[in-house]
Amino acid sequence: MTFRREFSLLLLLTATACGQAVAAPPASAPTEPESTASAATATALPTPTRDLSAAPPAGAAREFSTDFTRHSVPYSEILSGGPPKDGIPAIDNPVFILISEVDTWLRPSEPVILVEANGEAKAYPIQILMWHEIVNDTVGGVPLVVTFCPLCNTAIAFQRVVNGEPTTFGTTGRLRFSNLIMYDRLTESWWQQATGEAIAGERTGDRLAFHPAAIISWQEFKDAFPEGRVLSRETGYARDYGRNPYAGYDDINASPFLYRGPETPGPLPPMARVLTVELGGEAVAYPYDLLAELGVVNDTVGGLPVAVFWQAGAVSPLDAGSVAAGRKVGAAVAFSAVVEGQALTFSATADGFVDDQTGSVWNSVGLAVGGPLAGGRLAPVATAINHFWFSWAAFKPETRIYAP
Repeated sequence: MTFRREFSLLLLLTATACGQAVAAPPASAPTEPESTASAATATALPTPTRDLSAAPPAGAAREFSTDFTRHSVPYSEILSGGPPKDGIPAIDNPVFILISEVDTWLRPSEPVILVEANGEAKAYPIQILMWHEIVNDTVGGVPLVVTFCPLCNTAIAFQRVVNGEPTTFGTTGRLRFSNLIMYDRLTESWWQQATGEAIAGERTGDRLAFHPAAIISWQEFKDAFPEGRVLSRETGYARDYGRNPYAGYDDINASPFLYRGPETPGPLPPMARVLTVELGGEAVAYPYDLLAELGVVNDTVGGLPVAVFWQAGAVSPLDAGSVAAGRKVGAAVAFSAVVEGQALTFSATADGFVDDQTGSVWNSVGLAVGGPLAGGRLAPVATAINHFWFSWAAFKPETRIYAP
């Protein structure tokens, strides 16, 4: 089955599920894409003019109480993703289970989103997030919203605080540059997931505070956080968790789906996987192909030393008909390279990541597991985010692409 037909089934499911607590999954079984060329038929639309006088997206005024007279982007850049408001339902009452309860349905190489706060670690399986896109949660006492946009491969966590007040978020059913647009339930302002900026409504121009979130393999999470908890499949919704409704989308030769925006700058293909880091007014993209070759990157971004660790094993959730069957793409996490006031540089070894200054050994989530600094932690960079290159470049075309 082709990516476009799989995606149409997803739209049908979410549209019919709008407003219902439980909806039946599509009747079709997970299948492999017929060819990678099918995904490439979704060609980019012409770049719109930046006309801020355009009317709000069709139907938005009926669905939302948003003040659409206030907006920072042209409404012509916003497209319908298919489902209406909350047609892709956020998880507002997440249930978490122990690691021992998960291995029957989550394979070691499957990707999860790691979120930590104040000593509490949680894993959000992407096989669940791709059907909901938003989880409103509290981690270590911190009110967070954990988000995933399948069309851009972006997993981002924010503090879910608007105007100083905790709130929750839902899906608008709209996209800009193929990226998820959320809304907060306090003011119904619209927020761009990729940047955390309010682009329409009362809070236009405000930004949500990023919280570190990383895509890693389930095995990496289990090894690093044996006491961690995992988002349960008991979400209150009937979804075919484990199936990838975007089968065939993760193809380097494909074109972004539902994309209307600027032409993607070279030299990377639009669908290249990158980890981006933005610090001190500078943005850098680290291509996955290069990270897989190097294992670790020592760099300076915005004047701050950073280290990017790459770990083999994790599969792409957007490749095959089932999440677990995706091809292996690995996982990348970025950290501040400063520990106790000392800037460290790292080398990748068979035992882990070894810093050149003390000889301490670090694992892929930044925990020192051996040497003089054993027990120490590297601070993850909150603005380090996975993207397909087209998605990040649309928002930050001036980004430096890392080269050794």
